Amino acid sequence: PSSYARTMAFVPSLTTILTVADKPALTAWKVDQALMAALTLPRIEGESLDDFKKRASMDAKQQSIDAADEGTRIHAAIESYYCMTRGSSSPEWDEKYDSHVRATQAAIYYTFGNLDWRPEKSFCSPLGYGGKVDLHSDQVVIDFKTKDFGPGDKVVAYDEQIMQLDAYRHGLGYPTATMANVYISRSHPGEVRVIVHEEGDHYQRFCLLLEYWKLSK
Repeated sequence: PSSYARTMAFVPSLTTILTVADKPALTAWKVDQALMAALTLPRIEGESLDDFKKRASMDAKQQSIDAADEGTRIHAAIESYYCMTRGSSSPEWDEKYDSHVRATQAAIYYTFGNLDWRPEKSFCSPLGYGGKVDLHSDQVVIDFKTKDFGPGDKVVAYDEQIMQLDAYRHGLGYPTATMANVYISRSHPGEVRVIVHEEGDHYQRFCLLLEYWKLSK
């Protein structure tokens, strides 16, 4: 309950706060999954339209769940690699994800050089939000994103993803660090894109969302 959370001085996660903002790209992807399910699922003889809609909706949700689960496994493999480079004990990753790990490491090294990378750092900001950062150094803050794309596909960062990075770097205490998303392909193992973001008003807009979240709760 919210009263217990306040008593214990818990804070919301950064991603929870960002849910109050519209995410047109995510909404469009979900709509596309629903349309694909409706177009490709075979109809069952005698099935009512309402029952078919429910079945198509469940199929579309399962696609989202499967994509998120695969992204989690890719994240875990990359995290294990960077923990290993720091001498920390971490579980070995499935060799299925070796190409994801190697390509991600190579892309980050090519873009930023050999920095003192620290994986999976948690923080709690005095402003009242917290989070866990995928990878950072004193100079660069990185968030991993997994999605389906191939060698010729255009990959773009969405507004909420940049706000997330800006809030991360402020929460970590590195407000001038370079912000970057690293996109790792689920559909084409070894395909990785690094997008470095320019400065802007992302953090100010995140703070407005944080204030709205606090008032609404």
